Amino acid sequence: MSSRLCRTCGGSDIDVDQARGSAVCTGCGSVLEDNIIVSEVQFVEGSGGVSSAVGQFVSADGPVKAPLLGSGFHTGVGKESRAQTLQNGKRQIQQLGSQLQLNQHCLDTAFNFFKLVVSKHLTRGRRTEHVIAACLYLVCRTEGTPHMLLDLSDLLQVNVYILGKTFLLLARELCINAPAIGETSCGIRSHDSPVTRHI
Repeated sequence: MSSRLCRTCGGSDIDVDQARGSAVCTGCGSVLEDNIIVSEVQFVEGSGGVSSAVGQFVSADGPVKAPLLGSGFHTGVGKESRAQTLQNGKRQIQQLGSQLQLNQHCLDTAFNFFKLVVSKHLTRGRRTEHVIAACLYLVCRTEGTPHMLLDLSDLLQVNVYILGKTFLLLARELCINAPAIGETSCGIRSHDSPVTRHI
């Protein structure tokens, strides 16, 4: 919060977000600042020969906001977000995996797939639940469990083709050879069954 006043409504309840460089009036929603410039930037060489920018945040009102801008400023936020993504992913894998009655080995393997997906930034632009389902289905295919993609689709109430698209993308990007299904979930060979499922 800040002690200054909003130019639009005169309110004093101003939310300043240092990370985004913005100041917004919580009363009327007016954006008072949408960027905070840096004055007197210097580059310093840190450990391992890594260079970073050092400077001070300067707002439109003039006072200094924070003492340092550099690689550490952005990296800390990224690490926290990644850790939270992994924690949420692990929790969702446990929940969905228990509904499918998968053993702990399968759940751990699915989480390892999820960590790879996050490290390769394959979650961007995709719903987390779809990625989680695709990771679990990758495990089902590689471990040969009797689960179908349709089972995950039913649990999540998501179109099976959307999950199939995510599954195929992850299998390709992670270079995982998912064996073809020779049998349906009831143990009947696919060529004996009137309906064959290919995904």
